[in-house]
Amino acid sequence: MDGSYGETLRAVMRVRDGAAPAETFDVASAGEWLAFDAGVRDLGDRPWLLSRASEEPERPGGVLGQPGGEPGRPTRTLLDRLRGRAGSKAVPPVAPPVPDAPAIALCHPDGRVREAALDAVRTAPGLRPLLVVRCADWVAPVRAKARAALAELPGDALFSSAELILRLSRRERGDFALTLLEDALREGPAAEVLALTARPDRATYRLAYRIAVERGLLTPMELATTAATCGDVTLQDLCAEAAVRPGATPDPDAAAVLDRLLAARAPRVRAAGVTALRRAGRHRDAEPFLVDRSGVVRACARYVLRQGGVDPLPIYRGLCAEPAAHPAAAAGLGECGDRATDAETLWALLGHPLPSVRVHTISGLRALDVVERERLTPLLDDPAPAVVRAATRALLPDAAGIPEHLLRERSAPERPRAVRVAADRLLRAAGQQRRPAPGYR
Repeated sequence: MDGSYGETLRAVMRVRDGAAPAETFDVASAGEWLAFDAGVRDLGDRPWLLSRASEEPERPGGVLGQPGGEPGRPTRTLLDRLRGRAGSKAVPPVAPPVPDAPAIALCHPDGRVREAALDAVRTAPGLRPLLVVRCADWVAPVRAKARAALAELPGDALFSSAELILRLSRRERGDFALTLLEDALREGPAAEVLALTARPDRATYRLAYRIAVERGLLTPMELATTAATCGDVTLQDLCAEAAVRPGATPDPDAAAVLDRLLAARAPRVRAAGVTALRRAGRHRDAEPFLVDRSGVVRACARYVLRQGGVDPLPIYRGLCAEPAAHPAAAAGLGECGDRATDAETLWALLGHPLPSVRVHTISGLRALDVVERERLTPLLDDPAPAVVRAATRALLPDAAGIPEHLLRERSAPERPRAVRVAADRLLRAAGQQRRPAPGYR
């Protein structure tokens, strides 16, 4: 199925006509099973489409191909039967016929049909995903019977439906199958758990990694490599913390694991590696990270150095003497410096020819809380867009104090885009700041 409503209904009709679900849609996709289930329900107002038997022609005096009938009695039409009528006489409602296809019956709008169809799953493993769906059914008898059947299955039978189980766990009654899956992962073969870590579905591989970490199925180097190479921040935190957990790494491998984390692209992974340097007794190895491009990593480096008896402030002051080699030293100086001593050092760096130095200098001024509107406003015309954005962020709290005509001039169409955007942001901020608070008189 391509996800469209029409394609879903066509798949339902093909299954109704005898095709196996695997022949009509991707049975490995949780979304396709849920779409199929919803598609069958959408035919609830057209129940004659759910059974092939309903397409047999009417015979005189009979119903749905049933022979016989009383002479002289009008034939019941299909519409009459669906409306509960026989000619002009009302007939009591009866249970709907069970569709020929078990997959259709398992998704039928009538709960009695769904409940009766659950017996077919015992001999049809391909329909187990629908058994998982029925465990979250809104009808209590259907839900209870499905849960009893699912609990009888071996634990590894749930692994192929992990994505579907996790999708259903977001529903109000969807926690039963998830509990079974988690128990199966904790007790099942390690190879099956590790196979789920390679699934593309985010919820599935997160759960698999969590269980793998709990069971100790991954080496510290494998965890460090995953943290350093994956783009999922939740997985980065989980694997990085597990890789440096006390006692997790044998002494010969500890240095290699830390070096893998320290070389990671993600700041949160580098921060975990820098923090672990303290436990490893490598306090001095944190010094290069004082000028990391990430403020979180710089903060971790200062902590580790202080734990080792080293004051990072003199180091920052020395690095700012040659800022071109370490542009982020200006930001670090502002994060731990002294207003009276270090503010003028930072203001002098605003004229540095490297844009990266100017950007980090503005960050340092903000961290030191010494921003002056008059001295920073000229940077709105800086040729480097990154510097303009940094200056804008620093000026936003005091935007109302900037003369409006200066901002209007910078909003002109001929100005560079970064300058126009900065002026518009400051104009909006100035307007909000000048607006009186609600209830103010």
